Amino acid sequence: MGPIQSFDEFLSLLVRRWPLIALVCVVGAVLSVLVALSKPQVYESVAVIQVETPVIGAGDAATTEIARLLQTIEQRLTTRDALLAVMDRHGLFTDAPGMSVEQKLFALRSAVTFQSIASASQQTFGQPTSVSALLITARLGTAEQAARVANDFAQGVLDMSVAQQASRARDSLTFFTAEATRLASQIATLETEVTAYKNANVGALTRGSTTDRAALETDLRRVSQQVLAVQAERAALQAKERLRETDRRRIEDLSVQEGVLNQQLAGLEAQRDALLAQEAQSPEVERQLGAYDRQLQQLQSQYEAATARKAEAETSLRLEEENHSEHFTLLERAIVPEYPAGGGRKKIAMAGALASLIAGLGLAFALDLMHPVLRSAAQMQRELDIRPVISIPDLGLVAPRKSIWQRLFPGRMRQG
Repeated sequence: MGPIQSFDEFLSLLVRRWPLIALVCVVGAVLSVLVALSKPQVYESVAVIQVETPVIGAGDAATTEIARLLQTIEQRLTTRDALLAVMDRHGLFTDAPGMSVEQKLFALRSAVTFQSIASASQQTFGQPTSVSALLITARLGTAEQAARVANDFAQGVLDMSVAQQASRARDSLTFFTAEATRLASQIATLETEVTAYKNANVGALTRGSTTDRAALETDLRRVSQQVLAVQAERAALQAKERLRETDRRRIEDLSVQEGVLNQQLAGLEAQRDALLAQEAQSPEVERQLGAYDRQLQQLQSQYEAATARKAEAETSLRLEEENHSEHFTLLERAIVPEYPAGGGRKKIAMAGALASLIAGLGLAFALDLMHPVLRSAAQMQRELDIRPVISIPDLGLVAPRKSIWQRLFPGRMRQG
């Protein structure tokens, strides 16, 4: 049965079980205070670095470079060697000889955080968010160590930013200068190769080959007709029964003339064959020249891009040398905190006291559930559906003095 179903019954429970509730609250509060006092205090110190974007050449590329630079610096500052150097400089964890090196590294990484603050200026959709400040927070066991470590990491960010920016600008300029030189050399070599190929195939590239072939065909027909005419005349003379001396000399002249014409005919046929061979090579030559043109255009595009990037690198290096590029400034040094961060001890003590009160009430309620007793006419009517005729009040007679155990657990003693 449920013993507590009204506010009066709850008050009755508090009156009956107040010693138990008070005992649990006191014990729990004492334990909470002891736990809170045993918890080590943590001090927090913050260093603020302002990120100034370049006025000249500022844009999406500069914003992206700043974010990438900050990420690179953070990764280098939190490497194993860098953290070990920080622990040696500031004597961190010297009071914990039982901690291994890996545990110390993990503790220091967890104690130091880097937080980028976005710029208050409005950002266009799709553009990267610009960074205006960097917060370096150190949470350590002593106030002096927290301030020193935060300032140490802040100085590391400043030193690395200068070195990284100058090195990046010089490396970019060196790379794109070498790339532009390499592409220019490839373009010159390819142009020389194209010129040699054109000279080797000048016949296939000559325009008007159809006209030349028609002229050759005309000459071939003309010479062939002359050969036939000479042969016909010579045959007619040789057909005579009696040849005169003039006829013999004419036949000899015609034979010589036929030989000359045959030589001309052979030369014209050779020219025609060479022209046909050149015409057959023209498609292959044109295809190869097209491939050369595409390769040359690709190299030219790469050369123009490398030249543009080289100019950008030169500008970046000049801006860096003249201190016009993005740079970091220590806006606020980390100071020694006066009080521990978070108020952890007070929170633990208050939470423990509240939990003790809830535990005491819960224990009292559980005891009433374990030992149910009808304590009022309302409970009897509700649980047994019997309405009592008369209720006898407590007469206040002097009873034997009960022990503390009997007061805490009256139901158990009644059953015994």
